[in-house]
Amino acid sequence: MVRIEFNKLRFLVIDDNAHMRRILRTLLHGFGAREVYEAEDGASGLEAFTHYVPDIIIVDWAMPIFDGLELTQMIRQPGANANPYVSIIMLTGHSEKRRVMAARDAGVTEFLAKPISAKALYERIVNVVANPRPFIKTAAYFGPDRRRLVNPSYIGPERRKGNTKADVIRQAPLLDKVRTQA
Repeated sequence: MVRIEFNKLRFLVIDDNAHMRRILRTLLHGFGAREVYEAEDGASGLEAFTHYVPDIIIVDWAMPIFDGLELTQMIRQPGANANPYVSIIMLTGHSEKRRVMAARDAGVTEFLAKPISAKALYERIVNVVANPRPFIKTAAYFGPDRRRLVNPSYIGPERRKGNTKADVIRQAPLLDKVRTQA
């Protein structure tokens, strides 16, 4: 398993439940994170995102003012803020396929279902740090590549159709910011 120097990463936890924020903060500090900022709703989360410029956002789906999905869509607007490429881990108690797909289509990087475990959180963070997905920009979507497995010979119903132009934007891995140990 890859070991990350969490002390070089800046986290933003956005959740309307103070108890869940405390759990996430405790886990992140336990991993070695020093900079963990918090917000209690989508509006204050967007303000904190602009102010703290986090490397990774952990956001709850269901929150007042605007939810985690709406917040993700606002962050993913190219040109609307300093870092539309920030890694976003969606946290929710609802893990039905339609919700996972809606989060993916909004531009969420990883999905984490409640109740969470330290191992699951750690794995999601390692994945966004060590294996960043390229970003895709089309007329209808901007965000991490929604396809996890690339199989050029795939011809099934989920294959991208037509002459849809998609710009692929490679991301510098957060590994450039933090050193890892195998």
